[in-house]
Amino acid sequence: MDSKRAGQYISQTEGYKAFIPNPLPPNPPLNIDSETVEILSKADNAIGRLSGMSEALPNPDLFVAMYVRKEAVLSSQIEGTEASLEDVLEYESESRPKTLPNDVAEVVNYVKAMNYGLSRVKELPLSLRLIKEMHAELMKGVRGQEKTPGEFRKTQNWIGPKGCTLANARFVPPPPHDMIRAMGELEKYMHSKFGYPLLIECGLMHAQFETIHPFLDGNSRIGRLLITFFLCHEEILKKPLLYLSHYFRANRMEYYDRLMGVREDAGFELWIKFFLRGVREVAEEACQESYKIIELKDSDRKKITEVYKESSKVALFHEKMFTRPIISIKDIADLMNTTFPTANDVCNKLIKLGMLKEITGKERNKLFAYKSYLDILKSAEG
Repeated sequence: MDSKRAGQYISQTEGYKAFIPNPLPPNPPLNIDSETVEILSKADNAIGRLSGMSEALPNPDLFVAMYVRKEAVLSSQIEGTEASLEDVLEYESESRPKTLPNDVAEVVNYVKAMNYGLSRVKELPLSLRLIKEMHAELMKGVRGQEKTPGEFRKTQNWIGPKGCTLANARFVPPPPHDMIRAMGELEKYMHSKFGYPLLIECGLMHAQFETIHPFLDGNSRIGRLLITFFLCHEEILKKPLLYLSHYFRANRMEYYDRLMGVREDAGFELWIKFFLRGVREVAEEACQESYKIIELKDSDRKKITEVYKESSKVALFHEKMFTRPIISIKDIADLMNTTFPTANDVCNKLIKLGMLKEITGKERNKLFAYKSYLDILKSAEG
């Protein structure tokens, strides 16, 4: 196989070599062997089950909102942040800290970028414009904000251990003029008539984006977002419930090695198999998680209605707990448009039923968690 199939390293006048990618699709074409066909079939089936499950959820948007937060945490953890899902949910509560820690701010921005993109993709095709707009949301006011948010880089970047230079970097993406051309070609490819099954095309585009590395910071997070946006844009997913950050983090070294294999050894086929296995694994996990959430919702709803009326404020608020599983009394009052005493009564009843638990140990500004729901959502957190 031609080792220059994905592109080649070109010496630059400054004395280093940068990788200049060839446009997609790979040439010669992918060798889709029987193993790939089997992995693809299993991935397709898992995606189909997940998409069907999202339609069966009693209120899919409730779960999508929490999955977005969960993905934001996992994706940001890959980049070295230490914020947890609870940190983000506590920030969103009425008792949020006045000063937002930088790690939490990065996750909150990721949530904003993802929601922004999911909203925009309904009216704007996958495009360089959308990618730039999402990047601007991602980098606003956080670490890396000085690195031209929402704009493609005008200087050379590189990938490697902290403190490395262009001379000893693990990988050097194309310089700015070649990067602009490569991104233009990637945009054309996004809008072309695809020759491979869509999951394979998704894997190819993710690898190409990460190879081009068009921003000074935030490339990996945007690259992971594009996977979900592509699957929703092509209507493979009905709801954005598939995120590969957990899989990429759990298999971090293989992820980097497979991407480097594409660039240096024309290893598209090994990368695609790795990517498809991830799609299958994550889709199956998301299905199992969705089942658990549905079971929890039904079980807790039954407990509530056995003690209180179906139309009681306790029953009505239980629905809202799936988007706000960490709350204060004031949050309950605001969400239900009721008085503080009534909100306090609702909270106490949910505590007696074992559904809410006080988590701060404070006399004032107490926060309460829907722990059984959080335990399901946190199953992939490190």
